[in-house]
Amino acid sequence: MAREQPLPERVTLLGIRHHGPGSARMVAAALAAVRPEVVLIEGPPEGDALLSHVPHLTPPVALLLHDEAEPARAAFWPFAEFSPEWRAMTWAHANGVPVRFFDLPAAASLGDPEPESADDEPRAAVDPLGTLAEAAGFDDPERWWEDVVEHHTDPRDLAEAVAEAMGALREEFADQVDARTLRREAAMRQNVRQALKDVEGPIAVVAGAWHVPALRTLPPASVDAAALKGLPRRKVSGTWVPWSHGRLASSSGYGAGVASPGWYAHLWECAERGDAVPRWFAKASAVLRAEDLPASTASAVEAVRLADALAAMRGRPSPGLSEVMEASLAVLCGGDATPLRLVHEQLVVGERLGEVGDDVPTSPLAADLARLQRRLRMPAGAAIKQVRFDLRKDTDRERSKLLRRLEVLDVPWGTPDTTRTLGTFAEAWQLHWRPEFAVALAVAARHGTTVEAAAGTVLIGRAAAATRVVDAAATLSQAVGCEIPDAVAASRQALDRCAAAATDALELLSALPDLATTVRYGSVRGTDPELLRVALHGLLARGAVGLPLACRGVDEDTAERAVRAVEGADDAVRLAADDEHRDTWQRALKSLVAMPDAHGLPTGRATRLLWETGALDSDEVATRLHRAVSLAAGATAFVAGFLRGSAALLTADPRLFGVVDEWLTGLSGPDFAAALPLLRRAVGDFSPAERRMLGDRVKGTTAGGAAASSDWDEELAARLVGHVRDLLGVGA
Repeated sequence: MAREQPLPERVTLLGIRHHGPGSARMVAAALAAVRPEVVLIEGPPEGDALLSHVPHLTPPVALLLHDEAEPARAAFWPFAEFSPEWRAMTWAHANGVPVRFFDLPAAASLGDPEPESADDEPRAAVDPLGTLAEAAGFDDPERWWEDVVEHHTDPRDLAEAVAEAMGALREEFADQVDARTLRREAAMRQNVRQALKDVEGPIAVVAGAWHVPALRTLPPASVDAAALKGLPRRKVSGTWVPWSHGRLASSSGYGAGVASPGWYAHLWECAERGDAVPRWFAKASAVLRAEDLPASTASAVEAVRLADALAAMRGRPSPGLSEVMEASLAVLCGGDATPLRLVHEQLVVGERLGEVGDDVPTSPLAADLARLQRRLRMPAGAAIKQVRFDLRKDTDRERSKLLRRLEVLDVPWGTPDTTRTLGTFAEAWQLHWRPEFAVALAVAARHGTTVEAAAGTVLIGRAAAATRVVDAAATLSQAVGCEIPDAVAASRQALDRCAAAATDALELLSALPDLATTVRYGSVRGTDPELLRVALHGLLARGAVGLPLACRGVDEDTAERAVRAVEGADDAVRLAADDEHRDTWQRALKSLVAMPDAHGLPTGRATRLLWETGALDSDEVATRLHRAVSLAAGATAFVAGFLRGSAALLTADPRLFGVVDEWLTGLSGPDFAAALPLLRRAVGDFSPAERRMLGDRVKGTTAGGAAASSDWDEELAARLVGHVRDLLGVGA
């Protein structure tokens, strides 16, 4: 049996920590000293074809590879400016040296996990850094690595020290190395053998430190070939995409992430100058001042002194992240952790977004999006940004269309801000570009070569697949917002088809809010609103007829669905219906209120809506409330339905308030406990001011503190009227 052979001396193994600036300095120094003829880097060989674009990239960036048959099967390999692999790539290109990825092929790892053999048993994951840190007496692996590596002044002997430490770990935990790691290392050795055949001079290998002990010897090639036999094969394509420091952070879920990418980037940038700590506090002061928080130059100087003192007390070679953050908290933030979180988000983690060159290969869809971003002056940014669009302006309207079309393609770059109502011609959006949108674009590329064509294909497909009225109405609303005429026509036909087959009144009414919004904004979007209004009126007429029966003898879940349908339909009627159909809706609500065996929840809500519009006066409502609360069955549901909405009118009418208050205070303990969930849900929608008004009413006082009374103060009223007339400039 052939024995393992030691790795030839002309191969230099550089064991690294991914995204560690200390390792990056080590790699740069080692490559300059060894001057290899080829550089091997841990990564998928399918990415070799994309390495020529490295000079045109601005990190952080990521290599994106995906299965051509199923683009959703994709994976990223991120690199920052301080990543050792990135330094190896840039050195190789600057010196004209071939560079290759030499890990397991991506085709073997995309999508489903690799198949395990029957002999494979689950093994506990080994944390190399945590184990070494614990052995050195550190409770924090990040802090141990920072002391040993990031502050290491001489990187030349670092590679051998790391290799020895990892070799000891591999011996100790040999039975805990999983099968996937062993296959990866078999692939690495096979690629090292190929490099030994291709060149006669020095070879540099840049790989995770955990793998170095497995690369120091070469078993027979047949052993590694057997380990790689039967791996999945796929046709893989890829590109480079912008990445961000936030996505390099371990808190984002990235397995090889670091806790402080922004801090590491700062260390790398200041490596040659040696003034990392003073510059850090200068940046922190600028961050705080940008938020109108005090941060003077004198405070920054004092923070530097405190960080140096803390490092000396702890026996550290220089201040690390823990020292600078503690000094920031004590001096710059005055002990307040809130501004310190701001420093952490912007500097410790950071949201720097990389860039890729125009010549980097990409899908036609992604290229079209990049063209639109340039034309509309909407650069992608990792930071959250609030924007407002005036749809009467062509550029803003095009921006809105782009965001809505991307939303259809599952690329939610923009999120509509529904907390602010800006009118018919204005929109508010929150923009936040995330690197994983590159995968969504790769998946959506099968729908079309442009954003408009792809969104149209998706919308037309949704319209064809719609089986419910509410789904067809939602698709129609999206199609109008995207301003794609073919999709609008297909969605309109789908709405007619689903409405013709629908028999559930609640389903018909549930489609009205989307349709009403579409009617209102149709003219802004270039769609004839009258064509859409006809559809709305048709659904409203049919839903109104069936509403009373749909609320009769139903369970609690259906009653809650009925309330939502009634509220949405009422808003839609107010927004987009004509007078004739408003009357139709009023008659439907009155029929529901008059039906004796209808569920109390929608009946109470309908009573409230009729009262607010003046269709029922306070005397009629009080009579109905008295009748409802006098019956044990359904009283809670009716009152809960009646309370939903605004509390302003309720507190303004002492008689109605008294009826509800009298019923509530008269409940027994068990009955009150049973009624509490429904009542809490109803009152939970009240604003803080409305709750305060209710509290004042319960205590027998008004908001101004005067005793609540139905007596009218003529003198006070006359003074108030005169004051208002003076303000408005209106004569008596």
